[in-house]
Amino acid sequence: MTPSNQPYNDLKSKLLADFQAAEERMNGASKSALHQLRRDALSQFDRLGFPTIKNEEWKYTNVGSLIKEVFEFNAPAQVTAEDLASLETARLEGNVLYFVNGRYQPQLSQIVSPAEQMTISTFSEAVQNRPEVIGQYFAQYADYHENAFTALNTAFADEGVVIHVPARKTVEAPTILRFISDGRQMNVASQPRNLFIVEANADIKVAESFRTLGDQASFTNVVTEIVVCEDARMEYYKIQNESDMAYHIGTTQVYQKDRSHFYSATVTLDGGFIRNNLNIALDGQHCESHMYGLYFPNGRQHIDNHTLVDHRKPNAYSNELYKGILEDRATGVFNGKIFVRQEAQKTNAYQSCKNVVLSNDATMNTKPQLEIFADDVKCSHGTTTGKLNEEAVFYLRSRGIPKDEAQMLLMYAFAEDVIRQIKIDALREQIERRIQAKLAR
Repeated sequence: MTPSNQPYNDLKSKLLADFQAAEERMNGASKSALHQLRRDALSQFDRLGFPTIKNEEWKYTNVGSLIKEVFEFNAPAQVTAEDLASLETARLEGNVLYFVNGRYQPQLSQIVSPAEQMTISTFSEAVQNRPEVIGQYFAQYADYHENAFTALNTAFADEGVVIHVPARKTVEAPTILRFISDGRQMNVASQPRNLFIVEANADIKVAESFRTLGDQASFTNVVTEIVVCEDARMEYYKIQNESDMAYHIGTTQVYQKDRSHFYSATVTLDGGFIRNNLNIALDGQHCESHMYGLYFPNGRQHIDNHTLVDHRKPNAYSNELYKGILEDRATGVFNGKIFVRQEAQKTNAYQSCKNVVLSNDATMNTKPQLEIFADDVKCSHGTTTGKLNEEAVFYLRSRGIPKDEAQMLLMYAFAEDVIRQIKIDALREQIERRIQAKLAR
């Protein structure tokens, strides 16, 4: 064994040992169908191991630094409302659930929507009280057989949120899930597992927010499965504003049925090492999907967005727009794939990724992909990466605007196409303030 492989084997061995230790404490529950699924996921993780840059999907994202760290999984949390005040979170009028180091904090949370509009519970509560929902939906969409981090999350799935919106119900208040990594005392890790089921003709808005306390390293490995049934609508937002010592690997798997509408925006403001996987399966006719992304890496931050849109049935529409602004020695990755199956005639699918690189030392890697097996479709993809428009800067300066302010105005205008897609007002306003502060540095 070479020294470079040692951390890899140490972390993998630790996780396998942790699973076995937990299994020994389960008594009869270890024979349940849920645990057998977890055990299968662990065996897949054992087979796959952590990905390396030899894996095409991880060619530009090296997890070597992640697996060298030593983390305490689900570390105890001692967080108060005063501690959270320093994070300056948006004052959202709606359902707000806090998780610290992966554990639900009821004393910090509030649920205002009536029970007839939706059922909301932690993952562990749903396992106990709604086993039929877990049995029907859990791990049925996020494939753990070829993704090591999804397999790892599935094996250890214990906490997170399960939201079920009954048919023909509209959840009027937005729901925001705030995941806090408390790294003030030690390196911490958590693996939230979320499941959202939106039944026929239902409507809901959900946001996931990720923040960090402290200067120690943190690792979040989150998986969210979303089922949008016939004629249902869902808005989904993912906001990341973590520390330079934060490692974040997230997979959001969406499954759409006939005439469903899914709308998403992923905004990454800060984070040391970020990998976002957004996979959408349009498995119904007249589905509609909208995907927006915005990222601002600086310093030595690394932000990787991988998207997959799988058109399985005819007459569906997808539209994707991702934008990035890179500074210093930051690295960005965008890999977007549109897959159109033979049955999916009359598909309309569009994808665009645009980036502004402000430093000679910053790097942006893009890979747009189209795989089309139908012959009656309208599909396009494209990507651009370049410097800030100097002619536009000169024009603004000629009107008396200082250079720094002129550059900031142009960068904000560049990002505005995505910012305005965030339809929860309090959330959008908070993001606007943070973007303005970051661009003004």
